[in-house]
Amino acid sequence: MASFLMIHGAWHGGWCFDRLRAPLEAAGHVMIAPDLPGIGGDAPALAAVSLQSWADFIVKQSGKLTGPVILCGHSRGGIVMSQAAEQAPDAFAGLVYISGALIPDRRSLYDVIGAAMARDAFGAALSPVAEGLGLRFSPEAAATFFYNRCAPEDQKAYAARLVVEPVRPLGTPLRLHAERFGRVARHYVECAHDNTFPLDVQRAMQAALPCESVTALESDHSPFIGMPDRLAGVLIKIAGAVEKGGTRERNEP
Repeated sequence: MASFLMIHGAWHGGWCFDRLRAPLEAAGHVMIAPDLPGIGGDAPALAAVSLQSWADFIVKQSGKLTGPVILCGHSRGGIVMSQAAEQAPDAFAGLVYISGALIPDRRSLYDVIGAAMARDAFGAALSPVAEGLGLRFSPEAAATFFYNRCAPEDQKAYAARLVVEPVRPLGTPLRLHAERFGRVARHYVECAHDNTFPLDVQRAMQAALPCESVTALESDHSPFIGMPDRLAGVLIKIAGAVEKGGTRERNEP
């Protein structure tokens, strides 16, 4: 039995993983999906957020779990996951980047991905709030960038739940070392139809930081909504590989 600790991406909360719970638990695993502190908060709450405070929070959450803990980060959640693994590598049996931001040492998410995104249609969907401490994402653009292969009713329902994202972690360089972060096995779940992190961006990140396994899904940016059973199956397979020590492979759908 593994414990899956899920880290949501920008503008979302732990609620986005709700559809994964039943299939993971049916396979005998545990899943927790907390909201990161400060998400959707007012100016003081947004100002209090840092990449380090989020990493601290995730390490603390891992202490509540038993068995091998597999840390899963979606999108921006990838940087939080990496920094948590750097801080407490022995707490985690594996890292799973679900179309996640896999960013190298001394680079920030903004350096690697965000600067280019801010100049395109994605950037047009952003608006600063709370004197620039947070970013709001247009619900009208969410279907295009986050849920383009999801059912129309899901597009509407999930877009309505988006909240303000703290900006400070997005521009914070990660501090990662081979003897800490580097010793925790990494796995990547590609999303082939992702309009937020296109496939070429996902693969460029993997080229810079290779992973033990790569699984490709015919999904948009949110496979936990559009194909939860398929994603859960991937996570269950990774849990099995973690228990056996893992092998480097690429899995196609």
